[in-house]
Amino acid sequence: MHELVITSKGYARLNAELERLKNEERRRVADRLRRATSTEANLAQNTEYLDAREEKLQLERRIGQIQGRLRAARVVKPRANGRIDVGERVRVRELGSGHSLELELVGQLEGDLAAGRISVASPLGRALVGRRKGEIAAVDAPRGRLGFEVLAVELPARRVAA
Repeated sequence: MHELVITSKGYARLNAELERLKNEERRRVADRLRRATSTEANLAQNTEYLDAREEKLQLERRIGQIQGRLRAARVVKPRANGRIDVGERVRVRELGSGHSLELELVGQLEGDLAAGRISVASPLGRALVGRRKGEIAAVDAPRGRLGFEVLAVELPARRVAA
């Protein structure tokens, strides 16, 4: 597996999810399996048992996936050198519409646009990395080339100032 860039917050989120799955969810699914096996002798016809067994397989698959990601992860810290990098918050203005966006640049596995986090592997993330305040980042999008002016670059602990 190749190395994955991730922020310390993203690493902590994955670790927390892994612990929850290994402890709470495994216990819940095991209880569900126990209840299902006690209700019918023929397990091949017991839909509750078959559903619980499938849920256990999916749970174990997700646990393995997270463990693999954590093994491959390289936690990065922002450099605070004025250039956009992983872990930093940025505010950009789309030149065509004038709309401003406040975003946090995160690793490949952490992107969540609804939460304001974009991956460095996304087209906008790739275009922003290395830019400074006042520079323009160009992104090829389905509706054509878009330009984004960098309005502010800051570490995530602080809010982006105007």
